[in-house]
Amino acid sequence: MRAEFPDFRLGNVLATSFTATLTERRGEAVERIPTPQRLADWLAVNGLAVDSCTTAQLERARELREAIHAAATAAAIHDTLPARALHVINDCSAQGRAAAVLTPEGNRQWRLGSPSRVEDALGVIAADAIDIIAGERDGRLALCASPTCRAAFFDTSQSRTRRWCDMNTCGNRQKKARFKANRRQSVASAE
Repeated sequence: MRAEFPDFRLGNVLATSFTATLTERRGEAVERIPTPQRLADWLAVNGLAVDSCTTAQLERARELREAIHAAATAAAIHDTLPARALHVINDCSAQGRAAAVLTPEGNRQWRLGSPSRVEDALGVIAADAIDIIAGERDGRLALCASPTCRAAFFDTSQSRTRRWCDMNTCGNRQKKARFKANRRQSVASAE
């Protein structure tokens, strides 16, 4: 990975990890796939390695990312799914030609139709989004409680009450802010 780019936020759910390639959507947005090569890096880290990626494929990937974010956000708040987002997700899913294969260790791995087909990798991501938005997996879609983030994430905690997309970033930031505010209030009360 290239050091000049922000680290990827990796999770257990491919589709929401993909939407996390753009973070702090309501603050100072952080783009984690600013170049075609960076998209290829993200795909490789997530088991969807491609030989190369074009600018047009990067733009299509970003379009899919935003469609998943819009649909997942709508699903999380029990709103109508946006027609345009559904079209993009369904189109990417239909264009992909990837196959799920079983490894000798008993794990699922994706085999793309061709190592140069970013569209195949996007099809896998779109299919994953369809699974979580349609409620095919055990868990629930939720929105990060951070006012600058508001990322959609898939909560698989036992209680289904997770508040942050990532405890190490948004959760810690919120807890730190709350601690500082309480400390200031305590100091002010003592004076």
